[in-house]
Amino acid sequence: MQRTKLTVAAVQAMKGRASVAALTAYDHPTARLLDEAGVHLLLVGDSLGMVVLGYPDTTHVTLDEMVHHVRAVARARPGALVGGDLPIHSYITPGQAVTSARRLRDAGADFVKAEGGREILPQIQAILAEGIPFCGHLGMLPQHVLEEGGIYRIKGRDEAGRQRLLEDATALEAAGVFACVLELVTPPVAAEITRVHPRLITIGIGSGPDCDGQILVTPDLVGGFPWFTPKFVTPRAQTGEIIRRAAGDWIRDLPVPPPFA
Repeated sequence: MQRTKLTVAAVQAMKGRASVAALTAYDHPTARLLDEAGVHLLLVGDSLGMVVLGYPDTTHVTLDEMVHHVRAVARARPGALVGGDLPIHSYITPGQAVTSARRLRDAGADFVKAEGGREILPQIQAILAEGIPFCGHLGMLPQHVLEEGGIYRIKGRDEAGRQRLLEDATALEAAGVFACVLELVTPPVAAEITRVHPRLITIGIGSGPDCDGQILVTPDLVGGFPWFTPKFVTPRAQTGEIIRRAAGDWIRDLPVPPPFA
């Protein structure tokens, strides 16, 4: 039975009442399965660059690729809110940000997400003025990983980092952002951001247990990308090994063709 469609307001009302469950989805069948499981947010993340498209990081993902995968997820008509990442170089100016956000919305996204705080506030405000809900992303920013030497670093460990995160979160909340992913933020700072921002849903990934919700890359959760698993993830299944074994069993069971006459 199809679920009633969630709204941004309904997700915001979960703060302090229930955990927000978010997972990534990049295709139609996965979106259906996760929606049937009861996920609240389905994010078509630019992580698809690594776990679907074979790129070394997210900096190669294009807006056309994001639109393609948002459409596939939206065709599942999930009750969960569908979000789409604005990929790198697609929101350099407010005008470009609005144009890119419109493309994701028209493909079926209920909200869009982009990385950064006060430095992209004009872009965020322009997207919100267009009537498109926005989800922030603070902490470790994968689109900037090359600028940090290719290392995914935990954020908020010193006082300057803590203050920067708190001020960015305050700016996002004041702008009307409904939620914010906190990626690799040291847990005490993630808990503080969650506590002092009553209108901002915090969604942690590798940021401890005290956020309003959690998100994982679904192939990490189910062992679908067995060549690498982040340290903070405990896979709940090993689908990669199941697929490998099933294909191997099928190959071994193929009938031997008759010899040529």
